[in-house]
Amino acid sequence: MGVALRDIITDYKTPLSWEALAGIAAVDAHNALYQFLSVIRQPDGTPLMDQQGRITSHLSGILFRTVNFMEKGIKPVYVFDGTPPDFKQETIEQRRAVRDQAREQWQEALRRGEIEEAARQARASSRVDQEVIATSKTLLSLLGLPYIEAPSEGEAQAAWMVRQGDARYVVSQDYDTLLFGAPVLMRNLTVSGKRKLHGRTVTVTPERITLADVLAGLGISREDLIRIAVLTGTDFNEGVKGIGAKTALKVLRSGEFATVAEESLSGTDVDAIMAFFLNPPVTGEYTLTWSEPDREGVRSMLCDRYDFSPDRIEKALEGLKIRAGQKTLDSWF
Repeated sequence: MGVALRDIITDYKTPLSWEALAGIAAVDAHNALYQFLSVIRQPDGTPLMDQQGRITSHLSGILFRTVNFMEKGIKPVYVFDGTPPDFKQETIEQRRAVRDQAREQWQEALRRGEIEEAARQARASSRVDQEVIATSKTLLSLLGLPYIEAPSEGEAQAAWMVRQGDARYVVSQDYDTLLFGAPVLMRNLTVSGKRKLHGRTVTVTPERITLADVLAGLGISREDLIRIAVLTGTDFNEGVKGIGAKTALKVLRSGEFATVAEESLSGTDVDAIMAFFLNPPVTGEYTLTWSEPDREGVRSMLCDRYDFSPDRIEKALEGLKIRAGQKTLDSWF
């Protein structure tokens, strides 16, 4: 998922404390759900499930991460994907094939008793399907949280909301958000804490990336950043084999982007991809309203339908002590 820009963006990441994050946060819902499904699993990679075998990792993630957000003054609004552009279809099919293969390898690793390998393959098999999306929206509504249906890419809508001043920052793990013009991207808010990475346990803390700092530091424009992404590969094209972010930056600075793109991306409509990142479909038809949670509704859904522990749900609901009604930005910044 996302674009491989880490090598040229690392120097512009700023670690932040949770106390510095209060405000309205536009959460890339698809990305957050994928993180919940990937991370909230048993040691052998098995996701959380109810007695009927239905996956509940995403519901646990939404509930307990939301409690964490609200306790720290963060007002989340989840932004869901709409209809993807036509040129994303190939990427969607490739990802589905990768997930299916990972699922097979997960089962094979389990049969061999290789628990760490099984867990790694299980994470790669995570899939945000329509059932996950539908149940997530139901829980968000019961929790009194707003969510938005984007016309197309959720991260594009979230980026636009920050530019409009309706949110303070975008929450996502993907650097694509910067290509869509998000002024501020916050990473590691849905995956913070202890987690295993490349066989070792690391502490993951929030980090901020400011688009203006990245562009000024690299001496490029947002259009140039998109061109770099096109060379390395985006959600809409495969990129040029052997070209990473650092090499793509050199190509751009040498004035050879057009030549390399013409020679190596002959089947890619670069202009269409550029235009989509710069002017994606977005909507201004939404209202950001937070209300008291429907406690009985939350209990009924999570405890009665999905076998969550009543004690854990009660404790979580106690953490959602918020005032009803619409809030202005000044109330939260």
